[in-house]
Amino acid sequence: MTDNARARKLADRIQVVVAETLDRRIKDPRLGFVTITDARVTGDLREATVFYTVYGDDEERAASAAALESAKGVLRSEVGRQTGVRFTPTLAFVPDALPDNARTIEDLLDKARAKDAEVREVSTGKTYAGDADPYRKPGDDEADAGDGAVGDGADGHAAGGAAAE
Repeated sequence: MTDNARARKLADRIQVVVAETLDRRIKDPRLGFVTITDARVTGDLREATVFYTVYGDDEERAASAAALESAKGVLRSEVGRQTGVRFTPTLAFVPDALPDNARTIEDLLDKARAKDAEVREVSTGKTYAGDADPYRKPGDDEADAGDGAVGDGADGHAAGGAAAE
């Protein structure tokens, strides 16, 4: 069983090797603007998952996925040659969901900004229902006087104390 540090190092090296090989050796015209975002290797170092993003529309993403699948053998042999491990891991290419998640978050933030602007527009020129600052300040003595402090009983004796014997 290998340790996780070795798997992380191999994954980082696979990410670099795949990105450089795609840039320098793979000349497939279907391959668009592909960015290798991450690579993960299983604990036994037998399988590697390479995450990628493609700049473009759905057709370009599908064409780039097909190009990556067809170049898998060349990429695996290059990974084996440059890493020097006993068993070269099999490569699996997975489209990264990061851009979709970022787009969803941006849409939610835009909705929140629109709601904030709507509330700001409705509240212009309006006044508070009560005082502008409803909290007591340390110098407000008229609110503290005669408020029936907790320790005073109805007959003037301290409440909660022991009965006199």
